[in-house]
Amino acid sequence: METLLVVLVITAIAIVIKGCIIVEQQEVVIIQRLGKYKETLSAGLNFIVPFIDAPKSTYKKVSTTYPDGRTYSYMQKSTRLDLRETVYDFPRQNVITKDNVSIAINAVLYFQIINPEKAVYGVENLSEAIEKLTQTTLRQLIGKMELQETLVSRDKINEELRGILDSASDKWGVKVNRIELQDITPPSDIQSAMDKQMKAEREKRAMIYEAEGEKESSIRIAEGQKEAAIRKAEGEKEASILRAEGIAQARMVEAEAEKEAIKRIIEALSSKGQADKYLIAMKYLETMKEMTSGQDNKIVYMPYEASAVLSSVDGIREMLSTKKSA
Repeated sequence: METLLVVLVITAIAIVIKGCIIVEQQEVVIIQRLGKYKETLSAGLNFIVPFIDAPKSTYKKVSTTYPDGRTYSYMQKSTRLDLRETVYDFPRQNVITKDNVSIAINAVLYFQIINPEKAVYGVENLSEAIEKLTQTTLRQLIGKMELQETLVSRDKINEELRGILDSASDKWGVKVNRIELQDITPPSDIQSAMDKQMKAEREKRAMIYEAEGEKESSIRIAEGQKEAAIRKAEGEKEASILRAEGIAQARMVEAEAEKEAIKRIIEALSSKGQADKYLIAMKYLETMKEMTSGQDNKIVYMPYEASAVLSSVDGIREMLSTKKSA
């Protein structure tokens, strides 16, 4: 009797334990009753009817990286669905572009389960289905582009691929958040040709930049020389103007002084009636100076009217002496 009681207690404890399911945060468990969907258990302590209710098992892809860098992927059976964003790294695959170039591409996909029921019952193997869908869609997109367009259009490919995958995986209860192409590797011979082309383009750009620099330098030098010449000419012009103004002012002062001197002499001579003789004598002396100023002039003569001129000069001298003594 005691043995039966112990057996019953143990059985009851086992049933209770089997009927208790603890679900972690951001995880769910799909419960089936006799093979039919019953409910979805959320985070916390949940109870089911043992032997009638049972969690639905699913498969998910798990990747393991070894110390030597190799990555090994395998399918793992589980009764729990992770609602967190999942990162799936697709293995490298070969695709053919529109211009028949075979390139190797690997990508990273970020997706999240938003409807656990669809994720379990809408597809047999969610991870494999997403992988195959991504591969086929990527082949279609790359097949519409040439190699050069493929290499420079990563953002465009990522956006188009994300849109197609998100629309196609909606019936699986999955939301594709983003996809990133990691590497696009063309064949070695094409890569070598592209490297040579890029090197030639860089050298070409360097030569263009150097020529533009020399051109700009020549223009700047010419502009500097032009500016210097303009400023020098302006300086010389201003200096010439100032010199001319100085000479003019000096001549004006000299003329004014001569004018004043002549005026005084004429006034002095007018009182004695000898102004005309003075002017004749001055002109005569100036003419004599010009005639005898040459280096080869060695003829000395006295004109016919010299005595009259000299008498006029003597008269002027006497007049000035008289005025000074007065």
